[in-house]
Amino acid sequence: MKRATSRAASQAGFTLLEVMVVIVILGILASLVVPNLMGNKEKADVQKAVSDITALESALDMYRLDNNRYPSGEQGLAALVTQPVIMPVPRNYPQDGYIRRLPQDPWGNDYQYRQPGRHGRIDIWSNGQDGEPDTEDDIGNWAR
Repeated sequence: MKRATSRAASQAGFTLLEVMVVIVILGILASLVVPNLMGNKEKADVQKAVSDITALESALDMYRLDNNRYPSGEQGLAALVTQPVIMPVPRNYPQDGYIRRLPQDPWGNDYQYRQPGRHGRIDIWSNGQDGEPDTEDDIGNWAR
């Protein structure tokens, strides 16, 4: 009886070789999965920037409907949060503004605004991941 118990106890664990094989397999799987996840993060960041720009553009359109003009370039996107005091001061401004706060792009930078725009009446854009203006990774309301 004792022999059967001791034999079962000695065979209960994993050998070093089995543990090493599992670690190698997990390493191979991780090397295949991680690059795909990194690519998805970049795509998600770009999509968030596009969504933010669309929301800002909608808020700016509401501002224009209420005041017959977009905020000036000097007033900037801040005119969506608090009523501008710089001319031209809007006559019809909602008590709570058009948005609660200005979002930052996924890379922690402020969105940019230009009125009049180069690509349309207004330009709204993120300088992208590199944070530099006029580079390939810029995301704007004109590039969809």
